[in-house]
Amino acid sequence: MTCRFVHDKRLGIPLPEFDQEWEDFSVEERGAILLKWETIRGTIPERIKQLEGFIIAKQNKLNVEDDFPTSCALNYEIADLASTINDLHLWFRTHQNVESKRHG
Repeated sequence: MTCRFVHDKRLGIPLPEFDQEWEDFSVEERGAILLKWETIRGTIPERIKQLEGFIIAKQNKLNVEDDFPTSCALNYEIADLASTINDLHLWFRTHQNVESKRHG
């Protein structure tokens, strides 16, 4: 199989890296890849909850912060975390896209 899952530091989950096109994998290889991805995909909601907790903590700090540069830094960190959550939502839906291609 020429697919490996490599940990993405920003997202906090392993992501697939393919050395060939999806259609070039055998049915068995596709099944093994999807099974591994389903396990990883199942961890995404918990990762999102964790990041949401970080956002809440930063928002609480921002609510009492009087220093403008520090406020700007907190806003940037919140935006970055929100962007990460958005990307995780996209990855969470990736399996659905693969499945719809298989049935379409």
